[in-house]
Amino acid sequence: MKSPRSLPVETAPAAEARSFTEAGPAVERLIALYDDATGYLIARFAGMLRAGRAEARCRAFYPEIRVTTTVFDLPDTRLSFGYVPEPGTYATTVTRPDLFRNYLEQQIALLLENHRVPVTIGQSATPIPLHFAMAGREASALAQHGDLGFNLRDLFDVPDLAITNDDIVNGEGVRNADGSVPLAPFTAQRIDYSLARLAHYTATDPEHFQNHVLFTNYQFYVDEFEAYARRALADRESGYDAFVAPGNVVITDPHAPVPALARLPQMPAYHLRRPRGQGVSLVNIGVGPSNAKTATDHIAVLRPHAWLMVGHCAGLRNSQSLGDFVLAHAYLREDNVLNEDLPVWVPIPALAEIQIALQEAVAEVTQLEDYELKRIMRTGTVATIDNRNWELRDQSGPVHRLSQSRAIALDMESATIAANGFRFRVPYGTLLCVSDKPLHGELKLPGMASEFYRTQVARHLQIGIRAMERLRDMPLHRIHSRKLRSFAETAFL
Repeated sequence: MKSPRSLPVETAPAAEARSFTEAGPAVERLIALYDDATGYLIARFAGMLRAGRAEARCRAFYPEIRVTTTVFDLPDTRLSFGYVPEPGTYATTVTRPDLFRNYLEQQIALLLENHRVPVTIGQSATPIPLHFAMAGREASALAQHGDLGFNLRDLFDVPDLAITNDDIVNGEGVRNADGSVPLAPFTAQRIDYSLARLAHYTATDPEHFQNHVLFTNYQFYVDEFEAYARRALADRESGYDAFVAPGNVVITDPHAPVPALARLPQMPAYHLRRPRGQGVSLVNIGVGPSNAKTATDHIAVLRPHAWLMVGHCAGLRNSQSLGDFVLAHAYLREDNVLNEDLPVWVPIPALAEIQIALQEAVAEVTQLEDYELKRIMRTGTVATIDNRNWELRDQSGPVHRLSQSRAIALDMESATIAANGFRFRVPYGTLLCVSDKPLHGELKLPGMASEFYRTQVARHLQIGIRAMERLRDMPLHRIHSRKLRSFAETAFL
């Protein structure tokens, strides 16, 4: 038998690059090129399985978007995205253009409007790994590749971790292999990697994720989210049209059962859907900064319009009561999971649009305003740590740092979610609920916990959803403001 490495390399049929002055047809071309490329890989793999042998090594390429400008255009200086900063050639590889249709149409339309030059859609030089081409389609067939008698990577391209990284969003000043400048914050392989991880960790397909994402650290919020979703589906005026649970269970009838999975995923996700992704997703990330980073690392490629943490925290002030709310306007980062990507000396600012939406949602749901609102909500620094049992250590050091930072609450996820929002240019915020006060002897005991959860979770979740609905109604340029943009940014959000 010939060595696989001695076999000739066959590639998908070449497709000419085409220029477009309208976003819709440009995206349709991206979809056609991607479908042709992945269809070719799947067909060749299926043929090898049937024949039990390989006649060639096979390769297909991601489509790409490319634009070239020759002048220093002067777009509206209020914009934070949708334009390139100087003359040059800009390009990005694209995956799953069907999934990202709305996003791509929006971003391409802004380029066309701001620079008045066509965009070119063609094949890139980046191969599509077979694993990613088959994601969601005949996935079980990959398990049979041993029937071929040799390693899959000898016949097809496989994921390349050397080019699957966050160098673009981390501001490393990278250029594409051909010298062009990145047009988008993530490459196609980086996106494909995260889409696969999302399906694994959340047990829901990426297409169910909505543009507004809530994170929580307790199952109680999930139960209430399902109850809220059922009420929304029963209300024809709500605008929500489906509820999706882990296992890709989709219900449109508010009384339909949701079958329980035999085993929940690590970070189950639930989605209250609305047309064009304008609904709300809830992800139970569990406890700890590692989970918070993992979830946001992957959800970021979907380019959500906002994500918020709505979970529980330790209240650090004697004036706080169990059930009080904490609106974070600063973060003390002792989570240690993002130090290499975003140094701790980088400030994580509060975003006015998010803060106002959250405060107004609290006032609306609680029916309290102005000075009365201070009875149940404090605004201040939230400290995030990576040691759940910090109370068991010598208190002189931790308590002094917390006091110096003016911290009013402590948890294990909020600063991670905010810092990754800052890093990925995803608007972020935090509204926590005080569930214990360890510095003042009020520990979370079983009886107290049951009463607390029964009375507070529903109201807290309702506030988070209402804040998201307020953000949904904002113009895109307001929520994605210049505060999250650095010196040199990609044109695409």
